Amino acid sequence: MKIVLFCEGWTEVGGLPPFLNQWINRQLPAGRSVGIKPVRFEGWPQLVKDVATKVPLHLGQPDTIAVFALLDLHGPTFFPNNITDASKKCEWGKEFLRQKHQDPRFHVHFAVHEVEAWILAQPEVLPREIRDLLPTGLRTPETINGVEPPGHLLDRLYKRAGKGCYKKRTHGVGFFKKLDPEQVRRSCPAFRHFTDDLLIAART
Repeated sequence: MKIVLFCEGWTEVGGLPPFLNQWINRQLPAGRSVGIKPVRFEGWPQLVKDVATKVPLHLGQPDTIAVFALLDLHGPTFFPNNITDASKKCEWGKEFLRQKHQDPRFHVHFAVHEVEAWILAQPEVLPREIRDLLPTGLRTPETINGVEPPGHLLDRLYKRAGKGCYKKRTHGVGFFKKLDPEQVRRSCPAFRHFTDDLLIAART
């Protein structure tokens, strides 16, 4: 059985399935397992455009128990200008996308504000040169907002440390292999809600 994960970047495709699988399957009864199958879109505009046709296509497969769409909160421009609070933007965005295909097996979540917040929840996975440059008091990575979101922060620190650019497809995927999901859940409420929702679907 599988959960299909719609995502918009290479970090998610390469890093998230094993990262999420290790946590979900530890919570399931012996003998039951669920795999995460990523489906990559060319950014959030394509995901939004195609979600109404792609969701029923995947839910029509007999081994698919749910479809999850995961987007970065930083980037999409479909939010109303008067909604600026992160939690309210997430709720509005979820309803906006769920209206495109109303099925209880279709779920929408946002990484606040980018999936790199989950990496920053466990800074010990980063090279020492980068760790030494991190802002002090970084206990709640999801508060790193859209002014300089987590991926942009890492890119700036990589350049400042003389290590070139932060590469999502190589650095990001490598970091996800080292992360402890429970530590990320403790530091990132939106990620905790996302994984709780995944587990409910996996147990269905």
